[in-house]
Amino acid sequence: MKKEQTEFSNIQKLDPSIIVELRYATTNNFTHKIIYNFTTAIARTGTAQKLSKASQALFREGFRLKVWDAYRPVSAQKKLFEVYPNPTFVAPPNPNFSHQKGVTFDLTLTDLNGTEMEMQTGFDDFSKSAKRDSFRTAEQEKNYQILNQAMIAAGFVGYSNEWWDYRDTESDLYQPAAADPNDYR
Repeated sequence: MKKEQTEFSNIQKLDPSIIVELRYATTNNFTHKIIYNFTTAIARTGTAQKLSKASQALFREGFRLKVWDAYRPVSAQKKLFEVYPNPTFVAPPNPNFSHQKGVTFDLTLTDLNGTEMEMQTGFDDFSKSAKRDSFRTAEQEKNYQILNQAMIAAGFVGYSNEWWDYRDTESDLYQPAAADPNDYR
């Protein structure tokens, strides 16, 4: 892997069509607290390039990606784990875990105007309904398949307990690294 790919990039600079609504920068998340002090979504460059590939494929089909979470500093993970210490849904703080390495996105599908498409649950729903193998209506299934197929084709794998969580298939090639997303605005 080239060194440039292991650095961090602002995902919107690679692909301005990606919508960023970092939920943990607001109180609109399961903790109802602000977890981090930035609104710029960054990821490792190689991972961000894959996201851009998925985004461009979806855009051609009349859709956009909305990112709810990307790189998450260890300090933010610590806050999340203190609020919800259940490793099935919130990993313990560890710089080698996927969000904390910058190789994972929480995201959804929108139309070209940015309206979210119907999915089986909202973001950070920690019920069994959020699992990838849970029941979906026909419309939810169609939307999920559009998103899932684009992400898999771009080089991501989904987490079984959260339909919105996608990790770079090459995440193990990345060593832990820290960055301040405010430096990438």
